[in-house]
Amino acid sequence: MTDRDQLTIGYVGLGIMGGPMALNLLRAGYRLIVNDVRREAAQAQLALGASWADTPAQLAASADVIFTCLPSLQIIAEVALGSGGLIEGIRSGSAFFEMSTNSRSLLEKLDAAFREKGAHVLDAPVSGGAGGAVRGQMGIWVGGDRAIFDRFEPVLRVMGDMPAHVGPIGSGLVTKLVHNCTSQATQAAIAEVFTMGVKAGADPLSLWAAIRQGSIGRRRTFDGLVDEFLPAAFDPPHAALRIIEKDLTLATQLGRDLRVPMRFANLALADVQEAMNRGWGDRDARSVMLLPQERAGVSIKVAPDQIEEVLRKDPPAPTDTKRGSGG
Repeated sequence: MTDRDQLTIGYVGLGIMGGPMALNLLRAGYRLIVNDVRREAAQAQLALGASWADTPAQLAASADVIFTCLPSLQIIAEVALGSGGLIEGIRSGSAFFEMSTNSRSLLEKLDAAFREKGAHVLDAPVSGGAGGAVRGQMGIWVGGDRAIFDRFEPVLRVMGDMPAHVGPIGSGLVTKLVHNCTSQATQAAIAEVFTMGVKAGADPLSLWAAIRQGSIGRRRTFDGLVDEFLPAAFDPPHAALRIIEKDLTLATQLGRDLRVPMRFANLALADVQEAMNRGWGDRDARSVMLLPQERAGVSIKVAPDQIEEVLRKDPPAPTDTKRGSGG
């Protein structure tokens, strides 16, 4: 028998995200026990051979590894620690991957409670949306015991093609929050300046098509951290800060002329001006990214060879003007 034949997986929460992930486990040949507050939510999984558990406790009593994907902190707590919850049936040595967007305090509570039972808790929030869950194309960011992650990584890879161990318990949550906050802030900034461009007379389709070919349009979002920010290499400059100050000043002035509110652009300009007042005008434009580090009392510097190792495993976009293959 293979490990897949011997392993019993429990899945609680068969909604928009959890339902497709559970189906992918079944299609991969895993033995699956499921539970949801509504039995009808499990119809597709039961049709593919999953077993039903009346309670999370019953599910935990039969599972080697458990995954939960739930809609709120209250429901997570109830499923894990409440009457009939996982804690009542959990077996020593089993693992519990909590895949919802959780809170640090609740994760610490879960970790302590399940540790007393001899079980392992790992936080494993996901990113990829409903479509990614269906296709098995998601990031899964795991915090907790590395050996447990390694043991169950093949299971995680069935649900998402990019599982990653990111540190101790709670690190997965931190990664998810950084990702989602960046997403919303970036979205807001793009909407703001794009609106200004359209009000200034640009055709929306032509503007979109054009800016996709600029330097940041050709890069994966977080690959912009590679060249200066992560290695803390701001000298000599690739593009001087004083040039960016000029560009941002012109952009925000155009916004004022058109009476377009430019909240994010003005915040960015304020940081650039603070950096200019430090005498950083001839440093790289991204030297402005040192200011948040100073304010938080954090210093970021990653060895270039470690950065290159990550890029070897997961290359930049081929269109990237600095590091792309040109394909």
